Amino acid sequence: RFHEWIGDSWAVLFSHPKDFTPVCTTELGYMAKLQPEFKKRNCKIIGLSTDPVEDHKRWAKDIEETQGTAPNYPMIGDDDLAVAKLYDMIHPGEGDTSTVRSVFIVDPANKVRLTLTYPKSVGRNFDEILRVIDSLQLTSKFKVATPANWKDGQDVIIGSSVSDEDAKKLF
Repeated sequence: RFHEWIGDSWAVLFSHPKDFTPVCTTELGYMAKLQPEFKKRNCKIIGLSTDPVEDHKRWAKDIEETQGTAPNYPMIGDDDLAVAKLYDMIHPGEGDTSTVRSVFIVDPANKVRLTLTYPKSVGRNFDEILRVIDSLQLTSKFKVATPANWKDGQDVIIGSSVSDEDAKKLF
């Protein structure tokens, strides 16, 4: 019932390879710290691993102890690999029972707007995920594009489909 859970929000679904691993521990703790930033953007976050939910619950204590914040968002236990296989989160040569570091940004219309896949050895830049959400939300609302390294509040580019005359009226 993922789409029901999203409701009229944006969502970030992110997988992590295995519970109780060091890189994943840092990522889940950091996401918990960023939760208010996602909330400001009307964006829900949900994690996924191929470990059972009971392991997630035990791991949350370790995350809080080592990272200062326990996960404050839902975690999917995909121990039958149904979701991981459906969304191609298990890559050849990376192990066949744990996911790579996938990220999916889904808009309120349930359209996947961005997918990223990191190898297991590379921790994600979740500040970049927030930047992308800012850009997606802005470009969904206005006929603009964002340039390289754009950050919220900086200049944008008027979309090429907008005539000069329309641009003067719109902007």
